[in-house]
Amino acid sequence: MGLRSDARDNRERILAVARLAFAAEGLEVPMREIARRAEVGVATLYRHFPTKEALHVAAFAEQMDFCSAIAREALEAADPWVGFSRMIERLMEQHALDRGFARAFTSSLPPAAGLAAERDRTLRSLLELIRRAKEAGALREDFVLEDLSLALMANEGIRAATPELRVAASRRFAALMLQSFQAVPVRRELPPAVRLPLSRP
Repeated sequence: MGLRSDARDNRERILAVARLAFAAEGLEVPMREIARRAEVGVATLYRHFPTKEALHVAAFAEQMDFCSAIAREALEAADPWVGFSRMIERLMEQHALDRGFARAFTSSLPPAAGLAAERDRTLRSLLELIRRAKEAGALREDFVLEDLSLALMANEGIRAATPELRVAASRRFAALMLQSFQAVPVRRELPPAVRLPLSRP
């Protein structure tokens, strides 16, 4: 039997708050604080997620599935550089829409429900894609997985008024990153520039 609409709304709100909190502050944000931000009672939170580990798993399951799908599709590309490029572009685009997306890679996730194992499988796929692109002579030999983490961290700094503008800016940034990652950079036309607010001291 499915959840009532109000219970379903509560669950979705809790997950949305948890994803933002875990992405910005790490996995140690207290359950009571998650309930406060989601504007639900602590008892309501525990009815949906009996343990903090259960909340971690639910908060990151969707992102992890998407990460895995991106990696699998990239590995299926006949051209290793095309596969690598698609992976970078899609990761950055999704990250622009979901600030907590990179946390699926960088957090010390709990082993429950195979979440950590799924992350490890995805990381192995990424490493295989990197290996193939290097062997094809397309990717710089000194590229390491941590460079992707740095790119995602920089991508997170993009600020724009709407999700559409964030995605557009992220696509341009991804194109710039890909040029820097190539073994022999090839000058290609970049996606259109996006007007973004400049930070002021």
